[in-house]
Amino acid sequence: MNGIGVCGSLLLLARRAYHDGCVYRAPLSRLSGTPRVRVALDTTQNDKPAFLVEVDGGELDDRKLHVVLGTGPLGLAVARQLTTTAAQVRVVNRAGRADVADSVEVVAANVAEVADAKKACAGAAVVYHCANPPYAKWPELHRPLMASIVEGAAAIGATLVFGDNLYGYGPVAGPLTEDLPSRARGPNGRVRAEIAEDLLRAHRAGRVRVAIGRGSDFFGPHAHLSTVGDGVFARAIAGKPAQVLGNADLPHTVTYIDDFARALVTLGERDEALGQVWHVPNAPTVSLRRFVEMVFQAAGHPPRLRRLPGWMLAPAALFSPTLRAVREQRYQRERPWVVDSSKFERAFGQRGTPLPDAIAATVGWFRQHTSSKAPRQGQS
Repeated sequence: MNGIGVCGSLLLLARRAYHDGCVYRAPLSRLSGTPRVRVALDTTQNDKPAFLVEVDGGELDDRKLHVVLGTGPLGLAVARQLTTTAAQVRVVNRAGRADVADSVEVVAANVAEVADAKKACAGAAVVYHCANPPYAKWPELHRPLMASIVEGAAAIGATLVFGDNLYGYGPVAGPLTEDLPSRARGPNGRVRAEIAEDLLRAHRAGRVRVAIGRGSDFFGPHAHLSTVGDGVFARAIAGKPAQVLGNADLPHTVTYIDDFARALVTLGERDEALGQVWHVPNAPTVSLRRFVEMVFQAAGHPPRLRRLPGWMLAPAALFSPTLRAVREQRYQRERPWVVDSSKFERAFGQRGTPLPDAIAATVGWFRQHTSSKAPRQGQS
């Protein structure tokens, strides 16, 4: 980029800094080489301030900045997907450390605080909300977290893409489609419905541009704590019986985490996605028993399955808030749970990765990481 382009970009940031009363650090980090930059405020004019920008050398990186909030399995998958594009990528969590490519910026922030959310989102074109409070604390923490993230994205004018789940629908009869009402009965399901509605309300009010992508129980890299995570993949690799809740012979849609991530990135790129809920693409639905058989086949062991009836959760849930939250969703394993993702597939031409391919990739990842310590429940 020539000097005029650099000056124009810096002038825009200077104006933003003056208006917001803060300093924007990201644009200077986007200057390659060893430029000499000076931005000064000219107050000699009484009617309005003028910004004086001097640049000598260096070029401005014009790639759009994509910010991923949360580094759980979905956030990491979104970051991986973004690194295959020409985007600049920043991931944000409380620790300031993440298992990401060297090209990805890692920022420590508590995005439940508005000031931190604004700093985390600064300079972003697209923000991906993949952060979660601890599972047992969803009812009290999810809505304040969403409100803070909306403020952060709105302050910079970024598109906000939310990686959601299906809990808000509650028990359903028949395939799950995006136009189903929210009829969740338990506190975790109700709060998921509420934060999605909060987000869509902010979009309708013109505060922030929003798209919501919803996935089912997911599997893939880093998905240790999913119901089809360690209890299926890690145990299959070790030759131990897989553990599944409920009726393993009912059809149950599962989502490959990389398909989920690819879909969220698509939603962030396409204006026609805005203001809507989308079910991310999934492979054709099979029963959990058949899914387990495919995992064991990929792992090179004969299939072994241990079914855990839902009633077994009841006594343990008396002493564990997390298990109480898990028990709330037991209806998903007591009836067919088939997710219709045809709306997304028709609109954007993407389909779910075939299960044999997705399972083989996941088995390969778990083989390499079986000795790694799984993250804590609710890590984001």
